[in-house]
Amino acid sequence: MCGIAGFIDFNKHSSEEILRAMTDELIHRGPDDSGIHFEDNEYAQIGLGHRRLSILDLSMLGHQPMQFQQYTVVFNGEIYNFKEIAELLSQKGYKFKSHSDTEVLLKAFDCWGTKAVDHFIGMFAFVLYDKNNDEVLFFRDRAGVKPLYYYFKDGCLLFASELKSFHKHSSFRKEIDHDNLALFLQYNYLPAPYSIFKHSFKLEPGHFLRLDLKNKDLKKHKYWDVVDHYNKPKLDISYDEAVEETEKLLMSAFSYRMVSDVPVGLFLSGGYDSTAVTALLQSQSTEKIKTFTIGYEEQAFNEAPEAKKVADYLGTDHTEKYCTAKDTADILHKLPQIYDEPFADNSVVPTFLVSQLARTKVKVALSGDAGDEIFAGYDKFNRAVNFTKLPGVAQSLMSSAMGLISPENIPVFNKKYNFSTRYEKMREIWKYKSPSHAMKVISQFITEQEARKYLTKDFQNKKTYFDIESELNNGNDPLNKLLAIDYKTFLLDNNLTKVDRATMAVGLEGREPILDHRIVEFVSQLPSSYKIKDGVNKSILKTIVHKYVPKAIMDRPKKPFLAPLTVWFKDELKDYYLEYLDETRLKNDGIFTKSVIELRNAYLSGKEINHQKLWNILIFQLWKEKWM
Repeated sequence: MCGIAGFIDFNKHSSEEILRAMTDELIHRGPDDSGIHFEDNEYAQIGLGHRRLSILDLSMLGHQPMQFQQYTVVFNGEIYNFKEIAELLSQKGYKFKSHSDTEVLLKAFDCWGTKAVDHFIGMFAFVLYDKNNDEVLFFRDRAGVKPLYYYFKDGCLLFASELKSFHKHSSFRKEIDHDNLALFLQYNYLPAPYSIFKHSFKLEPGHFLRLDLKNKDLKKHKYWDVVDHYNKPKLDISYDEAVEETEKLLMSAFSYRMVSDVPVGLFLSGGYDSTAVTALLQSQSTEKIKTFTIGYEEQAFNEAPEAKKVADYLGTDHTEKYCTAKDTADILHKLPQIYDEPFADNSVVPTFLVSQLARTKVKVALSGDAGDEIFAGYDKFNRAVNFTKLPGVAQSLMSSAMGLISPENIPVFNKKYNFSTRYEKMREIWKYKSPSHAMKVISQFITEQEARKYLTKDFQNKKTYFDIESELNNGNDPLNKLLAIDYKTFLLDNNLTKVDRATMAVGLEGREPILDHRIVEFVSQLPSSYKIKDGVNKSILKTIVHKYVPKAIMDRPKKPFLAPLTVWFKDELKDYYLEYLDETRLKNDGIFTKSVIELRNAYLSGKEINHQKLWNILIFQLWKEKWM
């Protein structure tokens, strides 16, 4: 795992010093080594920078940028099947100097061109300069585990693993994109390809860019899309056969991700996803696998006891740490540095804390992320499907009836249950018989109507999101459509962003074994009745886990992987809201309206359950103070 940064400057206003500065902004991603390639050719100045976290082939033979023939590459990530690919290439006459997957990547491109990525099992973001063809290629993995930003304006293209590198180049203009700010407030993350800054973008997963140096032409290409696999005919196999094949694929994926020349551990929450990873790997290991858990004294949020039960049963080498409001206060001001564009999933707090804990003993950590999105674990899938089952006439009548009633006329509900927001969401959902529209509304923490109330006129959102349903054919029922949508939205820009930045901030490589594309492709072609079976969500994964851990240990109410911020911000941490959501400060900024003050006062006085809304706004304020 590493960090990459650089530029292609057609104006030739860059330098090696600027390249080093951009690269060194990512030292946390790669504290072990650094390198740059700077070239001034007839078309542009080309700068490729790399910070290395040494995981495979710890020698200098793995140093980057790495060159072979006309290619120079900077690479962030891992190609887990690099040994098998190296064997294929050896049969074609290629020789290898190192045990590095970067060398395999270069020679794979020399052999197969852009089709090389079809051979890769892994997570990656890399930039490849092809000197003979005067072009630069930018690739991102199929799921988007590894990030890649780019900025292209006025003849200068910048790229980096994280936005913070752009601030070191004089061509970068840090202008907030008003539409994208509204999107962030609604969803608590910024969906690809959007970024908080104008002219800055995230490269979407399964895509690559090709920059032609001769004519300054930048084109985007797609090489993989989960939608294509959901659109394939569903497999005609039994439920038991589906479980058996899924278990084989999981075992293969998990084993690949244990390959490392440094110690490896696992994040264990005690839920089905992380337990699946732990159970299958421990069953194949003669040594105790290291597992790590964060706990809280507030029992509604505390998963540590459940995680310990699983760890004790499986016999792992388990470490846990209990965290407090003070721990959260200590990292609050670090969040804008770690997440250098606004990001407000409050599980960043336990994710960062468990990453810190794991880094004391290991350099690589596996997590159970993506189990809910691939195997249908979230309750929101059930809710969205149920909403769309109503006949069209009934939906229209319900929407019209709700339009006649104002939630403000029901003050008891408004006070106790945040009823106005829920009411507005239900009314919006029933306007359309559409899974994607239902998912869009359910996923909003701040509705579009509320965003218009909280933001001044200059910051109103005009962009659409969750427009994926049109790409899915009629062979997909509502559940499979929702799973495809969630894979390309929430999983990508919320969960994977959260884990990448939290782990990299402490020099820890995070790996996501459930996101192996072979698993994704197989499960996407299974009938939805196998995913939610007899009313049980995530049925396939649960069936597998019960072979290793008794159902009595696993079956319990699902707890959110969150910090108890709703409690702490009414007491120990409430000064943050008083300071950063101060009326004078907001008025001077000209971004938020007085409605935010009303929201803050309502929360602190206990009149409305609206903490996530305030948290989103607070996170933006903290970010703005750091970066603008």
